[in-house]
Amino acid sequence: MAMSDPIADLLTRLRNAIMAQQTAVECPASHVKLEICRVLKQQGFIKDFEVVEDVGPGRLRVALKYLPDRSPVLQGLRRVSRPSLRVYVRNKDIKPVRSGLGISIISTSSGVMTGKDARKAGVGGEVICEVW
Repeated sequence: MAMSDPIADLLTRLRNAIMAQQTAVECPASHVKLEICRVLKQQGFIKDFEVVEDVGPGRLRVALKYLPDRSPVLQGLRRVSRPSLRVYVRNKDIKPVRSGLGISIISTSSGVMTGKDARKAGVGGEVICEVW
């Protein structure tokens, strides 16, 4: 059966793996999911990610990051733009997440980037999700 929102599926798998204190999680790979994981790694929310291409379609394996006291670095994920309701923002309308403690991931014409980077670059786009 076809999935209607693969990005929400990725975020849900990450959220569930963190609640179960798993070290890694796998999901079907796509270009947008790779870019989201690249931003999460760049911002220090996950350890690493890789595409595993054994047999069949590629799978994305994400290694989760925990603090020494076993609490997760990734505290929360929220899908903003959905297939039924797209949310677009101009560069001047990009708001900080959790008073600057989190990031928003935005799909722009210059690629997938954080809200802070998009504001600095002077581009707006679709708000994919918020992470804190």
